[in-house]
Amino acid sequence: MEQSLLIAMLATGIIAGTPILFAALGEIISEQAGVLNLGVEGMMLVGAVTGFMVTMQTDNQWLGLFAAIVAGGLMALIHAFLTITLRANQVVSGLALTIFGTGLSGYLGQTLIGKPLQSTFKPVPIPGLSEIPWIGPSLFQHDLLVYLGYLGVGVCWFVLYRTRTGLKIRAVGENPGAADAAGVNVFAIRYGCVMFGGMLAGMGGAYLSLAYAPSWLENMTAGRGWIAVALVIFATWNPTKAFLGSWLFGVVDVLGFHLQNLGITVSSFFLKMLPYVITIVVLIIVSRETKKRHVASPSALGIPYNREER
Repeated sequence: MEQSLLIAMLATGIIAGTPILFAALGEIISEQAGVLNLGVEGMMLVGAVTGFMVTMQTDNQWLGLFAAIVAGGLMALIHAFLTITLRANQVVSGLALTIFGTGLSGYLGQTLIGKPLQSTFKPVPIPGLSEIPWIGPSLFQHDLLVYLGYLGVGVCWFVLYRTRTGLKIRAVGENPGAADAAGVNVFAIRYGCVMFGGMLAGMGGAYLSLAYAPSWLENMTAGRGWIAVALVIFATWNPTKAFLGSWLFGVVDVLGFHLQNLGITVSSFFLKMLPYVITIVVLIIVSRETKKRHVASPSALGIPYNREER
């Protein structure tokens, strides 16, 4: 009984952590290029409502997912224009987009609350792998978007650390002036990374409304965008560590349901705040460790680039 409960907790932790993983991967790419995006929460919400709305109209969850990705990318394009072209403050721009995305999603989703969704992402066990004890039920009995999350971790890591494109991205995030002098188009790299990050944030939002809990509720991200931003620091800007971190936060998020199955009575208010308490504690621990190991954020993170000041 305890073994099956632990497997169930690990499996549901993966599911709960997937939207955070998508958003965190996008934020890692954006920050590696030197652009801080605090609008992740708003982009996730816009992605969630857009994906739900298009899926309901077309009865096709893949079209809904595509629409959510486009919506997240368009939100990110606004952030890119403000911070890269106009060199606006990245923190202010990100916060403004979160507020804008929250309001816009609430407005667009007014008539969608409580409506059922027919087309959703269902679990697709992977033959062979899903039958491995412990590992199979935990990792390989999920829907296709979870598997895309696995793939995304590997692709992002490979691109960042094993390709010329990744080298250019990291160079732009560390020293955009030197990268520009070497012939790298700093503005194109930053635009591409910010938009890619927004697209993944929209995808994370769509996962909530199309797979995790197929429905639309106002503010349904419930702060997951902010956890994703914090997870980037926890992962020290490394996609593989982001996967482990998202799993951890996912397990904490669903812990209350499993405690109830064990007959342990815990205040629902405490359980709801637990993921955010864990986020704060983990950030404190990681911040201390990164100082000891001299692990720093990209040097140009949050600093607008001006070619005339090179």
